[in-house]
Amino acid sequence: MSETLSGLVDEFNRPIRRADIARLREEISPVGGQFARPPFQGHLAFGIDPMRLGAIIKAADNGSTQEWFILAEEIEELFPHYAATLSKRRRQVAQLPITIEDANETPEAKKHGDLVRDWLKTNVLQHAMFHVLDAIGKGFSVHEIVWKAEPGRVVPERLFYRPQRFFEVSWQDGNTIWLRSENGFEDLAPHKFLLHLHPNKSGNVVRGGLSRAVAFLWMFSSFTMKDWALFVQAYGLPVRLGRYGPEASDTDKRTLWRALLSIAGDVAAMIPKSMEMEFVKGAENNAGTELYLKRADFLDRQVSKLVLGSTAGTDAIAGGHAVGKEHRAVEEDVERHDAGLLAVTLNQQIIPAMVAFTFGPQLAYPTATIGRPDMVPLKEAVDALAVLGGMGLKVKASEIRERLQFTEPEDGDELVGGVPAKMDERVTVENAPIVGKVDIPNDVDVDDKPSGHGRWLGALTALQSEAEPEVIDQLVARLAEDAAGALNGLTGQVRAAFDQAHSMQDLVHRLRALKLKPDELAEAMARGMALAEIVGQAAVVQELQGQHQAARMARTGGAA
Repeated sequence: MSETLSGLVDEFNRPIRRADIARLREEISPVGGQFARPPFQGHLAFGIDPMRLGAIIKAADNGSTQEWFILAEEIEELFPHYAATLSKRRRQVAQLPITIEDANETPEAKKHGDLVRDWLKTNVLQHAMFHVLDAIGKGFSVHEIVWKAEPGRVVPERLFYRPQRFFEVSWQDGNTIWLRSENGFEDLAPHKFLLHLHPNKSGNVVRGGLSRAVAFLWMFSSFTMKDWALFVQAYGLPVRLGRYGPEASDTDKRTLWRALLSIAGDVAAMIPKSMEMEFVKGAENNAGTELYLKRADFLDRQVSKLVLGSTAGTDAIAGGHAVGKEHRAVEEDVERHDAGLLAVTLNQQIIPAMVAFTFGPQLAYPTATIGRPDMVPLKEAVDALAVLGGMGLKVKASEIRERLQFTEPEDGDELVGGVPAKMDERVTVENAPIVGKVDIPNDVDVDDKPSGHGRWLGALTALQSEAEPEVIDQLVARLAEDAAGALNGLTGQVRAAFDQAHSMQDLVHRLRALKLKPDELAEAMARGMALAEIVGQAAVVQELQGQHQAARMARTGGAA
């Protein structure tokens, strides 16, 4: 029997052996000193100097990375600003939505996509996302995958984070990752490790992490903080000066010195009475404080630019809202880049394996996209819909609900808002409730479009050309009847609101104050819209009446 499984290869394009399948459900890189992977492994940050830091970096470049990864982890613990900015960058991507797109539109491809979507709902990946992005600081991250086989699917059950010091970067090519073991180093088992590479610069893996650039900033910052602490300790304390005479014995001198130290610590001195000591005043203490503060702040801002691409997200700086928006745009570029690299890792190492193990090898696999879609800001979208909707633009209600994160109401739900079915259409003079009809003369061109504007435009064009007073009178009568129909049947309170309102906006406020039921409010608003259109038409008719009257006076020499 063949030792390999025909057609199945791992993420590195190596054939999968039958023995490898049995290891998929087991944890093969556990933590433990007996495996050369102890849970805690030394401290290198305390007392470090430039020479020692340089030696650690050189050793990492020459194929001995363990001390470097130990130090890189400690830098995150001891450099608060770096830890905060790096954590922010990782959290931003870890919380982004993941969208799965089917390979094609066939039923089989949909089953493959549903498998991945169902797995995402288990939150196995969500719990590991932040730790996968540890690669931003160190160049790569590794998670061991423990697979779960059950009827109908094979999916990752756990993703165990493994520190970078458990691995070694090959000194042969500078990119291959080996697992440390009691026997030295070994290749990563197929489909057992999620290896995420996240280079922040071109080159080999070890030199691609942000911690490489942060290391010296951290060291200088630690020197600054140490010097500042010593300055603060002595700041404002008077210097204790002890004097002894010529008759003092060595025992007396020692006693005096112990007394000075117990009172003043290092800020003390002892001299014979016959000697003089002059204290030369240096720069103002406040100036010294400002110097330390500026240096520490400068180093923090360099870290912000390095990690986030800007300083506005972490440092309060002058510049106003516009500068803040520009810096946020830079951070969003970084976010999209990080999300894209993470999606590539999932599409190469997790999703194809899930589908192949469950359904067999495929020509194409579902793909994951991580990130927010490029959307128009919500307020701008709502404002545009309010304007364009009135101009005839039609939008799917499902898209609006999805954008607003509203769900489709179901039977029995308590509803807020909405328009009754009979008011779903845009209310115009034609579909508003009216009493009676007024015939428009046959010689007036009337457009029977849903909106009343076309009808009245044709009639008014005819009026301008013929100026028939009978047509004007009939239009006035029609408007009066339409207005009466729009107000017909309203309750006393609602009708009073219509009578007292001096604008459409004022009417809206008055109707809301009445706290009507949703259907009553919708009915009143619809009639208010109809009345607003009638008022506009009436204004045009009134203007034409004036023009017609002026024309008659001109023809008759001023006689009415």
